[in-house]
Amino acid sequence: MILDIKRLLSLLLLLILLIKPNTAAAQLLGSNKTVTEEPAKTPEDSLGRRTPQGTVNGFIRAIGEQNYLRASQYFVLSKRSYRRTAERIRIAKTFQQLLDQGGNLSPSSIISNKETGRTDDDLAAGEDLVGNIAAGKTVLPLYVENQSDDSQPAVWLFSAATVESIVSADIRVEKTFLDRILPPALIERKFGNVPIGHWVVVVIMTVASYLLSRMLIYLFVFMIQKVWKKSATDKGTAIIEAFSLPVQMYLTVILFIAFTQRMGISIVVRQRFSIILITIGITAFLILLWRITDFISMFTRSRMTRRGRISAVSAVLFLSRTTKAAIVCIGIIALLGIIGVDVTAGLAALGIGGIALALGAQKTIENFVGSVSLIADQPLRVGDYCRVDDIKGTVESIGMRSTTLRTSARSIVTIPNGQLSASKIENFAHRDRFIFNPVFNFRMETTPDQMRYLLVELRSLLYAHPAVLNSPPVVRFTGITTDALKVEITAYIEAFTFDISQEVQEDILLRMMDVIENSGTSLAYPSQTLYMARDNRMSEEKTEEVAKTVKKWKENNELQLPKFDPKRVEELKDSIQYPGEGSYKVPEE
Repeated sequence: MILDIKRLLSLLLLLILLIKPNTAAAQLLGSNKTVTEEPAKTPEDSLGRRTPQGTVNGFIRAIGEQNYLRASQYFVLSKRSYRRTAERIRIAKTFQQLLDQGGNLSPSSIISNKETGRTDDDLAAGEDLVGNIAAGKTVLPLYVENQSDDSQPAVWLFSAATVESIVSADIRVEKTFLDRILPPALIERKFGNVPIGHWVVVVIMTVASYLLSRMLIYLFVFMIQKVWKKSATDKGTAIIEAFSLPVQMYLTVILFIAFTQRMGISIVVRQRFSIILITIGITAFLILLWRITDFISMFTRSRMTRRGRISAVSAVLFLSRTTKAAIVCIGIIALLGIIGVDVTAGLAALGIGGIALALGAQKTIENFVGSVSLIADQPLRVGDYCRVDDIKGTVESIGMRSTTLRTSARSIVTIPNGQLSASKIENFAHRDRFIFNPVFNFRMETTPDQMRYLLVELRSLLYAHPAVLNSPPVVRFTGITTDALKVEITAYIEAFTFDISQEVQEDILLRMMDVIENSGTSLAYPSQTLYMARDNRMSEEKTEEVAKTVKKWKENNELQLPKFDPKRVEELKDSIQYPGEGSYKVPEE
């Protein structure tokens, strides 16, 4: 009995599993996972009308295959017109004839490929302008509209207003110029659903547009050379050559579009050639940017070379190559976008890769920016003697990554430009004068008259020396220390180089030693030095002589303290022979 009950329960459990397999199994297994349904995908439209671009391309494809009934499905038609097959075919044929006769559709790459259409124009949402039809003074804009609401997939069709304007427009539909002049054999025989004669005329118009544009460019350049006087120079020739080829390419495209539209080339052919024409236009623009970059680089390098700024030439070359690489990248992205490749993912990848590269090459970028700032500000140049922080040396080269200095020990110090641009730079090469600032410590036995004598004679020496700048020198008795009487001197030596300033300083110091010797006093010895030898006594004769001289100055009111008499300054100027007597003189060339 118990066994039968167990069998009955097993059968009931099996029935439950068969009826509700998913929920029962989930409950038995103790699973808390719920089955999520994938969102339904938007069904594809067999005619490709989900976007404005798909609508235009589908319509061109239909009329190219002469399937006018299918072409009519790209129009917003009234119920009456839609029921009449002949009416639908007539409207599609009329549309094609008007486009062949003087119409124009935007290139496929320019028309929006999104279900929302263009949102950056002045038109209402769900409406895009895709071309126009011109006949005489009448211009009919061609619009496509999204016929679905937000809850349904988009379906773009030529608007009812566009269809109505084409049907009711008072435009005489007649044979195009090509259809009138071409023999029937070239019209009846077709290639790619287009008369062979149209393809032949396209080839002829391409050659004619190129030759005509070349002739016009030649005449234009000839006129410029006659009017512009600088056209014969290297700079003028480079400018003309930079613009000639791109302008000729643009002019060829413009002439080709004008000829083919006026002659009535089939809209199918013109629409297929639109991608090629835009590609040529973008290529011409890129060539123009490339040549302008070459011209600017060449002009800047020659200018930097003339000015002796050799370090800037490498920076100009680097910037030129970087600009060309950017032109190539932009051109590739633009051309891929024209042929219909979605470059959004590629740009995102490039952005992420650029961030990673920037983080990895942070120091390199920092050094490059530092080199650009060095070239722009020019705190130092090749050959300048300067000090960078605690390093002194002569600049030997300024590169894109680092700058090299040769120190007085003849060693080479390489400093990264990023660090150099952030350092404190002291450039000695651009000094217009050199400071002369010795401090003399005289013996404590120096008398006041001897000090007055020293102050006057030392300042007279600076006034008289031709290599000392005319600005009033400063010679002051500044203090009495524990072991000496201190006199500070401040003057400026006028010299072109540091070596010349050292020569002048040497001469002045030797003459000052003579003045000190004649005064009867001497320089004080450092107090911390202990001399065991007998000290030389001060000369009593010279001391008395100096005292008499100072007394005479006082009696005649000629003591040049605290200021010098301007007349005395004029008498002293350049009265010293420099270089001194007996010195070697450089022969004059």
